[in-house]
Order: sequence, then structure tokens, then C-alpha cells
Amino acid sequence: MNTPHVPEQPADDSPSRRGRPPEPICDDAGATHRTWLETVRSRLVASGLTLDELVSRSGYSKTRLSELLRGKGYYPGWEITYSVVKALDIPPWPVRRLWTAAAREAEKDPAWIKNGLQAVQPLGPDQPPTAHFGFTQTMNRPYTAYARAFLQEDQRARRVVGETFDILWLNWDEATTSPDTPRHAWQLLRSKVMARAFQRDGHPDLRAAAFHTVAQARIDDLAERMARIDKLAGFFDAIACLPPDQMDVTVLRYLCGIHPDAVHGIVGLPQVIAHTLDHHARGALNGLYPHTDTQE
Repeated sequence: MNTPHVPEQPADDSPSRRGRPPEPICDDAGATHRTWLETVRSRLVASGLTLDELVSRSGYSKTRLSELLRGKGYYPGWEITYSVVKALDIPPWPVRRLWTAAAREAEKDPAWIKNGLQAVQPLGPDQPPTAHFGFTQTMNRPYTAYARAFLQEDQRARRVVGETFDILWLNWDEATTSPDTPRHAWQLLRSKVMARAFQRDGHPDLRAAAFHTVAQARIDDLAERMARIDKLAGFFDAIACLPPDQMDVTVLRYLCGIHPDAVHGIVGLPQVIAHTLDHHARGALNGLYPHTDTQE
């Protein structure tokens, strides 16, 4: 009687086991921490390196690298983070900025952050791809205006936009090989803004924008002004309840003052679709607030 053939099980270091994803990121990792960590993890998987090989290249133990890759325990210092970034051939400057922002988010002492950055030798010139630089120059103003509409603070808006551009730099090859680079970039920005925007009943809260309209600022009577703000708050809440693409087009055009012919290029949609979205959004809003001027 022939003994049935049992295929050999692959060893831990076989090709099928190489570059497999690390354990999931811990839930308590902050939003910005998670942002740079996701890029590092995806690069590790794409490189095909095992954790043992990463240990050899970085000079740090498997335990410490496993904790870093999961966002487990204390926020990692820049020295060990840079060792992984260098081993995976990731552009260091955008990760350095994201690491610094995440360290502040984790409430690390400024002196700890400064000492950590100074412990690493100079990184060389900060030179993003030329196409990336041109893209950021074009999109910086509308992106910041959009972020400000939801986050209400210039500093918070600039940080989210800066984070978006750094992530694009880290993944520029992926962005430029996507079917539509502006659309890819817009969806990234949008996800970062919405992750930080105040939420109300399952949608972003735009009501604070009612305090910043030109028309209400010109009303001298306090009671009349507050009544106007109350009405506008409901109007902006209705904008936030629109389908995502309609809301984006409406916010860019009417809250951010972007020229209607420029909106489609910002959100990465054909012009005819952007105009259709605007038409449907205005129709929905006029049905709810027939006497409210969207130009206000």
C-alpha cells in the first residue's frame, strides 16, 4: 500500500512568508502616528523583507521593531524610526515632519522631540519630485480653504494639508500611476479633513461657518444678527448633509470662493460632472432654504 504524499509545509523564511504584513496597528495609536506608520508598513511588505532582515539592516532588536510597526507602547524615538525609514529607502524628510507632528499629538515633551531629531545625522537636501512640488503649489490654497471650512482654525487646516502633501510625496509613484492623480490626492485630503472635523449626527459639522459670513457681519442689531446666524447654521448643516461630492463642490465654490471653472480640477472630476453636482446641490438647498443666497 502506497503512503499518501504529504506536501512539505513552508518554513518561516520561505518566499510565501516573506514580506507578510505585521500584526495590526494598535487602537491607541494617534491619527498622525498611524499615517506615517501605515506607509512604513506598506513599504516593508512591498520590499519583501522579513523582520529578521529588517533587524539586520536597522540594528534594532526584533522586539523593538515589532512594537514600532504596531504602534505599541511608548511613541518611538526618531533614531529608531529613521533607522527603519533608511532601511526601507523611504524619503526621510516627509516622515520626519509626520513623526514630529505625531510626537506633538502624543504630547511628547518639546525637548524630547528636539533631542531625538538632533541625534540623527543630517538627512541631506529636502527635494520632492518636481511634479509633486508643482502640484502642491497649485493645490495649496484651495486645499487649505477647504480644510479651514471644516476645522475652523488656520493652523489645523495647514497641518492637515501639509500632512496630505507629505503622504503624497511618500507615495508619489502610486499617486501618479493612479487613473487620476488629482482625484487620488483629493480623496486623500478629504479623508484627513473628515477624520479631524467635528461630527454631528453622522456628518461633518459646518454650523460654525455661519459666524463668518460677510452678510451677518454687516448687521448692527445683535438680535437680528443672531437670528441670521441661526438660520445660516441650519443652511450650512444642510450643506453638510449633501452627498459627499455635492458637498465638496458646494463648499469649494460657495464657502471657499473658488471659481466654478476651477472646481473640477481640484476635486479631480470632469467639468460636466462638477457642474451637474453643483446644479443638483443648489436645487436641494433651494428646496430647503428658498430665500437663502448661496453667494453669501
